[in-house]
Amino acid sequence: MKIFLTVMVVIAAGFGSAKLIRFARSVDFTEGYAPAQPVKFSHKVHAGENQIACVYCHYSAEQGRHAGIPPVELCMNCHTHVKKDSPEVQKVADALANNESIKWQKVHHLPDFAYFNHSQHVNVGKVSCQQCHGDVQSMDVMKQTGNLSMGWCISCHRDSQIAPPDDHKSRAGGDCAKCHY
Repeated sequence: MKIFLTVMVVIAAGFGSAKLIRFARSVDFTEGYAPAQPVKFSHKVHAGENQIACVYCHYSAEQGRHAGIPPVELCMNCHTHVKKDSPEVQKVADALANNESIKWQKVHHLPDFAYFNHSQHVNVGKVSCQQCHGDVQSMDVMKQTGNLSMGWCISCHRDSQIAPPDDHKSRAGGDCAKCHY
């Protein structure tokens, strides 16, 4: 009887551990996540219809780790002349007048233990924004289109011949310390 109970506890612990591991691996893989934003902003209008380049607003993508959120001053470069009476533009104008920033909700999340540098991908890798962020120019509401998991990133590196499957020392694919520190 004691052996039977021990076996049952081990089996239950195994199933519980497997379930916990599956849950832990899914944390922050929020494909489809599209939070409500404090200002209704359409990438479809700005990047699509008006063909404003992503790096005009997210200029930090070419210079550093984060793409960054554009300051309200940048929005007002155009919106002092275009749609200046719109209630959404007025929110931006009010923020500028009060020396405040817009409290945008982050859409794309990576775990804290994963390092990602936008400038390496944009400048060196020549990766388009759409490759990771989806068809941004058709989105009224920005959403996360990929799951941004480690496997997703590694697949991209392998598909683009940056990291051959059997090369663990390539410049961007097999060295764990490139992304994890």
